[in-house]
Amino acid sequence: MSSLALAVRDSSTMLRRNLLHARRYPSLTLNLLLTPIMLLLLFVYVFGDVMSAGMGGGADRSAYIAYLVPGLLLMTVGSTTIGTAVSVSNDMTEGIIARFRTMAIHRGSVLVGHVVGSVLQSVVSVVLVGAVGVAIGFRSVDATALEWLAAFGLLTMFALALTWIAVGMGMVSPNAEAASNNAMPLIFLPLISSAFVPVDAMPGWFRPVAEYQPFTPAIETLRGLLLGTEIGVNGWLALGWCLALTLLGYFWSKSVFDRDPK
Repeated sequence: MSSLALAVRDSSTMLRRNLLHARRYPSLTLNLLLTPIMLLLLFVYVFGDVMSAGMGGGADRSAYIAYLVPGLLLMTVGSTTIGTAVSVSNDMTEGIIARFRTMAIHRGSVLVGHVVGSVLQSVVSVVLVGAVGVAIGFRSVDATALEWLAAFGLLTMFALALTWIAVGMGMVSPNAEAASNNAMPLIFLPLISSAFVPVDAMPGWFRPVAEYQPFTPAIETLRGLLLGTEIGVNGWLALGWCLALTLLGYFWSKSVFDRDPK
């Protein structure tokens, strides 16, 4: 069997292992999924009318629902990948990685299994949050099939990028609690992006924090694809962030994983 076939076989085995863990212990994924859903319901039904009026949509909260959902979809990606950091940390600290090192398996298959499994979970979580958004009034009637495909591709690429970062965080964390804390920026950054309010509405001193981070251009690109708003340079910035974070997370994770255990 060729090395490529061995890598695919072993990666598939590790993927099944991680999906089996997610099925047997769903509490972490469900808890992380509840965060964007609760924020969606809170901002729509508590602040929706006021926010819509402030955005020029009158007293109808539908304008704010349309604005909010794309940001919450990307926040869902960030929150789901925290589970990846915890899972990787558990593997690194509980001895299973040491066991894998002694077995005749492809060395990178352990990481590939975590990454692919996490991306699949992120996609499922995004679909669930999107279904909640549609149920409470979100509509994307002007988006073409190509734009929907591009939106799905952006979400998948962003999930891949954040997953590699989460894998690196999990590998350098001494325990699961530290991994969860280290990955908290993946939930915190969307809160200070354009997910909830336009960047132009933020104070001048705070605006650069929201502008120069990965979530804002990705959110604006997703809005443009789903709602027909202007994308501008945000599309290229989002792709650049995805590529940069993927490469950073990959080489970071690989360098830590390839170190000889102490």
